[in-house]
Amino acid sequence: MDQQTLIAICGVGLVICVGLLFMGGESSGDGKRVRELAGKKTLGSNIKEKLKVEDTGARRKQIEETLGKIEERQNEKRKKAKSLEARLVQADWSTKPQTFLIISLGIAVVSAIIPFVLGLDILKCIGLGFVVGFGIPRFFLNAAINKRQAKFTSHFADAMDIIVRGVRTGLPLGDCLKIIAHESPAPLGTEFRRVVEGESLGIPIEVCLEQMYERMPISEVNFFATVLNIQKTTGGNLGESLANLSSVLRGRKILREKIKALSAEAKVSAIIIGSLPIVVMLLVTVASPDYMTGLYTTPTGQKNMMIGAVMMVMGTLMMRKMMNFKF
Repeated sequence: MDQQTLIAICGVGLVICVGLLFMGGESSGDGKRVRELAGKKTLGSNIKEKLKVEDTGARRKQIEETLGKIEERQNEKRKKAKSLEARLVQADWSTKPQTFLIISLGIAVVSAIIPFVLGLDILKCIGLGFVVGFGIPRFFLNAAINKRQAKFTSHFADAMDIIVRGVRTGLPLGDCLKIIAHESPAPLGTEFRRVVEGESLGIPIEVCLEQMYERMPISEVNFFATVLNIQKTTGGNLGESLANLSSVLRGRKILREKIKALSAEAKVSAIIIGSLPIVVMLLVTVASPDYMTGLYTTPTGQKNMMIGAVMMVMGTLMMRKMMNFKF
């Protein structure tokens, strides 16, 4: 058999195979009838699909509006939590915002006057007064807020366990909250005491928890309020829900401690790197005052000191940003 005949036979076989694949195993009449029946749509199915599409569109629109309102409410809460009045409440300071600003202004004036009397340039004195007067009070305010939130978080999982045991033994939720309010240390007991007092005055529990979140804007309080709101709306086993919440909070606490342990070396290194130039400058000044006189008295030396201070602050903030993990 020559080569051309073999190629012709292979071509015919290929055409037959392709034809069988497209023809399938069904008869032409039956296949055509089935395809016609499958392609036809009754009037009832058309109406159902149309209603389904309209219902899906209306439901999607409703969900989008609800999510938009929730997002707007969350943005308003974030903006409100960043205000000076809200931060003073979060630190549990009785100082009014006006008093805090007056104190900051007084510190700024004193910090600017003292270098000016010693002979420093007026613009540098103003910059130094601004940084010291409006930086140091807010530094102590942020430190007080972080310390209070850390104390609250460290005992919050134990409070959830108290509620779980009380609910499982038949106690109402209000009595469990009273136990936490009277037995837990501050600031946990203080915050729950305010919730109990507000509930006794007739304020709904969700409003009390929202006010508690304004005073203590952390994720744990938001989780607790969400669980209670869902349980109040849909029902369910409150003890099991709070038990799951307690396990989540303990897991977050363990993760926080692991992060603190892993970043301890980096924090120590950052402290050493940040303090080393200042310590060296002070030691050289004490050992050889004449060598450092030009740095303190000449305009070029003062300018270099300002540039170095700015670079040190930027480097410290960058290292702090790298060591602080959000989860």
